[in-house]
This record gives sequence, C-alpha cells and structure tokens, in this order.
Amino acid sequence: MSKQFKLPEDADLARADSLAREIFSDVANKWALLIIEAIGDGTRRFTELRASVDGISHKMLTQNLRLLERNGLVERFVHPTVPPRVDYTLTEPGRELRKTVDAMCAWTTRYLREIETARRSFDA
Repeated sequence: MSKQFKLPEDADLARADSLAREIFSDVANKWALLIIEAIGDGTRRFTELRASVDGISHKMLTQNLRLLERNGLVERFVHPTVPPRVDYTLTEPGRELRKTVDAMCAWTTRYLREIETARRSFDA
C-alpha cells in the first residue's frame, strides 16, 4: 500500500513537478548515487570519499558534493584547522534517498539474470 501525501491547498503543482525534475537531474547520475552510498550512515572526509568512489576525479567529487549540498541531501562541516578538514554527512532527506538507492541495488541483484538474458537477446 503506497503512502499518499496531502498537499497544501495552495500548492503549485507545476512548480513541484519542475522541482522534482531538477532534483532528479542532480541526483540521478552515477557519481551522486555512489557518493551517497559512500557517505552511508557516517561522516566522511573528502579524501575518504575520493578514495572510496572508484574512478571519480577531484573536480567531479567537488561538483557532485555541491549539488547534493545545494539540494539539502548532504551537510558540509569545515573544521578550522591547518590544513582545512572538511567532513560530509547525509541529512535526513539524504538518508531517506539512500534507502531508495539501496532498494534499487537490491532490485538489480534480484533481477540480474533476467536483465542479462534480455540484453543478450536484444543484442543478438
């Protein structure tokens, strides 16, 4: 049974749809999803994230962390040290999104054989 959310009477549905598209565009890329998984339930330093997200460049990690922070999914903590230390943690909305990412991973594992069979058939 799916949850139904009650929208305020003055809700701008066109704006809500537009915002949803913007957010999906920001988070529906491989880097953002991998970063969300890498942060997980803890707090991670920038260097830890870069080491744990295989193949990501410094620039791409920075850009995606900024997008996630802008959308309220990640909090950034700058420690006043030399050299500066920056930590990242998921916010409550970020943790909820991570549950969705985990469900997508579980779905992929569950249907891996069917997906591979369909791809082989299609490509033949």
